[in-house]
Amino acid sequence: MVHTVGMISSYQGLHQWDWLWSQTPHPCGRWGNIQILAPAQNPDYLLLYNFHDFPIDPAPIPLWQRWRRSRRAQRAQQLARNAQMRDRLTQLPQERMISIVREPPFPEKKGDRIRHYVQAQDYCGRVFGPDDWAPIPHDMPAIWYYNRSFQDLNSLPAPMKTERCCWITSGIARTVHHRRRLDFLRLARTAQVPFDLYGRDLPPDLESRGTVFNKANILAPYYYNLAIENYADNDWYVSEKLWDALLGWCLPIYYGGSAADRLLPPGSFLRLPSLDRAGVAYIQEVTANLDAWHEAREAIAEARQIILHKLNLVNWLSELIDS
Repeated sequence: MVHTVGMISSYQGLHQWDWLWSQTPHPCGRWGNIQILAPAQNPDYLLLYNFHDFPIDPAPIPLWQRWRRSRRAQRAQQLARNAQMRDRLTQLPQERMISIVREPPFPEKKGDRIRHYVQAQDYCGRVFGPDDWAPIPHDMPAIWYYNRSFQDLNSLPAPMKTERCCWITSGIARTVHHRRRLDFLRLARTAQVPFDLYGRDLPPDLESRGTVFNKANILAPYYYNLAIENYADNDWYVSEKLWDALLGWCLPIYYGGSAADRLLPPGSFLRLPSLDRAGVAYIQEVTANLDAWHEAREAIAEARQIILHKLNLVNWLSELIDS
């Protein structure tokens, strides 16, 4: 029997009709005993994918504002939305409701994060997150933005490599971790480290080559990729930055937490030691020639199979539902 898995998310730009369908070996999101159909109205299971918009009834309107029709209308609309969301979140038994958080556990967000975990437990039998605050601390299952079919990623050899090193990042500076990464980017530019930069909202002086919507269009020709996480301070968090690089047959020069060492084979990525001048010197040394990439090629091939099959989010869901 194939179980339908619906999905809701607080990610505004997520295309929930066909997202993840390209990351399964069978059509339309099927893997093992499940099928991902995000908008299904009567699913067998429901995945809360980085969802935190739980219904909270608005505060009563103060007496001195109750005459305002707009305030009464806004409150009525909010109550109607809450009722609709509660219906969605209570349509299944708790054991068929699964929550997984996918954002970095920034210390500045700890209070909100714990509150969302508590709210999720009101509806979900299993609540996972990449931090020690989660009811079930867990590595984030793999998704990727290297947009090629599963069959191509699984079977095709490495693409022709013609370029040396790239970095895909953004200009986000909301937290100290984001700002530290941007400082390192400026340091690397000042030191004239040879890499091509891509990404959105980057300051003009950093000379970005533009925004990337499909990382396959960028990573495929590069030997090395700088994969630097927004957060590197726990044993759970590792993101698609590492998976995308490896699926593109790049050798990642990776800055992140220890989860990657546990999940991937030795030699499939290199550890950037620090975000300072020593880190700059390390990148310059590695990318001076192609020896490291050739030495890592077999380990990269092994890591790609682990990402596609074992760590894959849809496979993880299938195994979880089987259990």
